[in-house]
Amino acid sequence: MLDHSRLMSKQHSDGGWGLVPIQSRAGRFSSYDVADFEPVTTFDAEWKYTPIKSLGALLDGELDGSRYDFTIDADGVTAEWAARTDARIGSVSTPEERGSANAWTRFQDALVITVTGDEPVRATVARSALGTTARAAHTIIDAKPNSNGIVILDNSGEVHLSENVEISVGDGARLTVVSVQDWAPTGIHLATHFAKIGRDAFLKHVVVSLDGSIVRVNTNAHLVGEGGDVELLGVYFADAGQHFEQQVFIDHDAPHTKSRSSYRGALQGQDARAVWIGDVLIRPSAPGTDSYEENRNLLLTEGTRADSVPNLEIETGDIAGAGHASASGRFDDEQLFYLQSRGMPEEEARRLVVRAFLSAIIQKIGVPEIQERLEAAIEAELRGSAS
Repeated sequence: MLDHSRLMSKQHSDGGWGLVPIQSRAGRFSSYDVADFEPVTTFDAEWKYTPIKSLGALLDGELDGSRYDFTIDADGVTAEWAARTDARIGSVSTPEERGSANAWTRFQDALVITVTGDEPVRATVARSALGTTARAAHTIIDAKPNSNGIVILDNSGEVHLSENVEISVGDGARLTVVSVQDWAPTGIHLATHFAKIGRDAFLKHVVVSLDGSIVRVNTNAHLVGEGGDVELLGVYFADAGQHFEQQVFIDHDAPHTKSRSSYRGALQGQDARAVWIGDVLIRPSAPGTDSYEENRNLLLTEGTRADSVPNLEIETGDIAGAGHASASGRFDDEQLFYLQSRGMPEEEARRLVVRAFLSAIIQKIGVPEIQERLEAAIEAELRGSAS
């Protein structure tokens, strides 16, 4: 039986049957404690596209929340472990679903990455030995006011992980965060990235999903300061049996804020699956907002599936602009015909079209070594599919 408490809020003042639908994306229940959430079912809006039967302990069980090994290549960026009593933990947002709450409940120490100074700095934090034990993790990226930095989270190897990443972008700061998921083929990874963007601050957040069995990286961006600006980018390439998912929430909560959200993916092989849900909320407190979101998927073979759901909620009549777009489809026959008519073999023409399609996002990342790595990975995927 459907538990209506999952979908409803408090009773309306006029009376009635005791429950009313949640009318706004901002109305979702949130808590740091996993015990406050009901067990996950396919009736839950935030889980209905996810293969929850494969997630096991990440949703319901005990998780190893101890420290893990990592390496950091940093120039002007510090990294340290902090106890969960540290005041910075929980300063950005609160979990809105059970997987995120379970990770929050189980982690012991948080990895804190701090960006300071107005000169550009950068750091690459690499994890490659997390193993197959079900784990919880918590990371904080703290960009101090007027700082300027790039932080790359480079993930590889075996994994069975649920984690939260809090990103605080201080007033006047400029921060780029790139999260690369290049896990082993059996890897399972649930992550929620919470970002808070201050006055006249800018965040570029990039999610790159290349490998793993189930990879779900959700990004929540809260624009709390006037003039805040966020650009959310994502690129992914799903092979047979892989599930890559991204649920994005952009919350405009201050005047004259701006957001751009653009995610693109390619899928090939039986049961390759991609899910993108984009929610944008423009509150009454955010006049002058300028927002646009899009998701596009290229289905390279039979047996693939892409779910793409853009949502736009506007609570003020004073906006600079707001829109969204979504498209999933196969190769453009006219493009292929044009290339073949000029002597290009069909397979090479197909690879060129895919590279051009994904390059629209790759070229925006702004980190040359990540762009080159992505292009090489995509080329390997395409050549492998042709062999």
